[in-house]
Amino acid sequence: MDHLLPCVASLRLVDHHCHGVLDADLDRDGFESNLTEAGSASPLGTSLFDSSLGLAVRRWCAPLLDLPVLAPADEYVARRRSLGAAEVNRALVSAAEISAFLVDDGVWPEDFVSPSAFTGSREHRVLRLERVAEDVVAEGASVFPTRVRAVLDSTPAVAAKSVAAYRVGLALDPAPPADAEVVAAADRWLRSGSTRCADEVISRFLVWEALDRGLPVQFHVGYGDADLSLHECDPSLLTDLLRATAPLGVPVMLLHNYPFHRTAGYLAQVFPHVFVDLGLATHSVAHRASRVLAEALEIVPFGKFLFSTDAYALAELYYLGALSFRRALSDFLSAGLREHAFALADAERIARLIGWENAQRVYRLE
Repeated sequence: MDHLLPCVASLRLVDHHCHGVLDADLDRDGFESNLTEAGSASPLGTSLFDSSLGLAVRRWCAPLLDLPVLAPADEYVARRRSLGAAEVNRALVSAAEISAFLVDDGVWPEDFVSPSAFTGSREHRVLRLERVAEDVVAEGASVFPTRVRAVLDSTPAVAAKSVAAYRVGLALDPAPPADAEVVAAADRWLRSGSTRCADEVISRFLVWEALDRGLPVQFHVGYGDADLSLHECDPSLLTDLLRATAPLGVPVMLLHNYPFHRTAGYLAQVFPHVFVDLGLATHSVAHRASRVLAEALEIVPFGKFLFSTDAYALAELYYLGALSFRRALSDFLSAGLREHAFALADAERIARLIGWENAQRVYRLE
């Protein structure tokens, strides 16, 4: 990291949204199935190593596993297996130099472990709202609102997360639903036989209940796997809800946002309680992260932008998320310094804000 601005190279980042790490050895198919948001490499294509992210793995992660830069994909996967998952996870997650993880444990397959297990970093829980609903709905529709509130009141967490984008889209009615509406929605859900929370009334109820308790709410926005419809994940669809929730003064966090990152920046500028990041887009675009981060930072106040990896399963995604972010932030600040847009003291303050201070303030971290 010798080429980075010192104020960026020295940042001990707070990853304000990530997931667990898979502590199991993987063959090439298993590795590729976790590399991107695609479920697997396409039989009509070549390999997910033939992507910006796949190239970044070979370029940046290979040396940490004692391989040459851009080692062939098969050699990379073989080296990974020979070292064992525990050693690979330790090497890559610790190299990310992340001081705190905010972990969404709403999806936690077998063999998942917390990233802090490999670093000793602080860890905080992000409560998945739909998972709460799915855990309690079987107790009956009539008690559903009461049971959800009881879980929110008794579960320690620094934030909650909504995946309404995957379930109903982001065009949520702004009004908090009455309990009678929620009970009716829970009854419809139970009668459907589905175990999946996918009702607009319930999504809205969950968000309002979390915000009413002063719990920052994270929304998945934009880019994700094939389970969502991208046109329903535009953050501008949340505008009415953001207007309605602004008086609460509780932070709303728009995660990932690509390809709507400029729209998200606008929302963070005009709504006092809205914050944004780039999340998994940062490592997904890999060597183009500087361009995308510069676009995301065009109009957003620097006190409203946070760092996250959204890393899931692969330790490589923690390392590449942090590396791509540091390189992109350093490029953004270096360009501003060259253009005399701000002073070095300003660059240092912006790096601290985005790297960790905003997260510490918004989530009230110790």
